[in-house]
Amino acid sequence: MSHLIIHPHLSGTAKTITAGLLGATLLMAPLTASADETSHYHHQVRGKTAAMRKETVQQRIAMLHTRLQITPGEEANWAGVAQVMRDNEARMQDMISTREAEPAHHVDAPEDLRVYERFTQAHVDGLKALRVSFETLYNAMPADQQLVADDVFAKFGNSHD
Repeated sequence: MSHLIIHPHLSGTAKTITAGLLGATLLMAPLTASADETSHYHHQVRGKTAAMRKETVQQRIAMLHTRLQITPGEEANWAGVAQVMRDNEARMQDMISTREAEPAHHVDAPEDLRVYERFTQAHVDGLKALRVSFETLYNAMPADQQLVADDVFAKFGNSHD
């Protein structure tokens, strides 16, 4: 079983935040990932190169594209969703890299909360951007395809979908 690698100088709360927020991008993007894929992604991000992370995002985008049954006529709207997914991933990885690059120092409780607040706000901002972009796509879909999308989202996180 893989284990999450967290920078050793981070305080307990910061480690928890970093671990949790590595997965935060998953809530914004990998609606098609199985539980095993999600777990694997959570545990492997720290050691991956930027190119490897991009490949993972691209794989999730491709999988979601297939499961949502995106048609040629929906590609323009889909491109916006995919770009938001890429941007969210990049933004979160930049924040994590910046945090991990900070020199080791004692982090007090208020600073832990500020770090948590920054990561959480980035996650919320990314989720809002994804929702807005996805709504444009969803609202242009025919009703039967919307049902497919509803099903994909309803099964997110369930290992038996």
